[in-house]
Amino acid sequence: MADKSLNRTEFVAAVAAESGQTQAAVSGIVDSLFSVLAKSVGDGTKVSIPGWISVERTDRAARTGRNPQTGEAIEIKASKGVKISAGSKLKAAAKG
Repeated sequence: MADKSLNRTEFVAAVAAESGQTQAAVSGIVDSLFSVLAKSVGDGTKVSIPGWISVERTDRAARTGRNPQTGEAIEIKASKGVKISAGSKLKAAAKG
């Protein structure tokens, strides 16, 4: 597991420094990016940035599970989840 992390404020500052934009402008863009991402995935649209990342909504079927404390069978309702996949450029960057 990575022992370093980059929070939102640090991320915005790094992008602003890299792009030459103000932190306020970058912060607005990051907010807009995640707003569009959330709306698209919520609507069931797959978002893909080739080589970097893809995000899509998944459907989980209803199923029978077990209560681990009692062993009793329980019904787990159908639900939706999110699948995030790293692209080739992101995977290559992680390898160093």
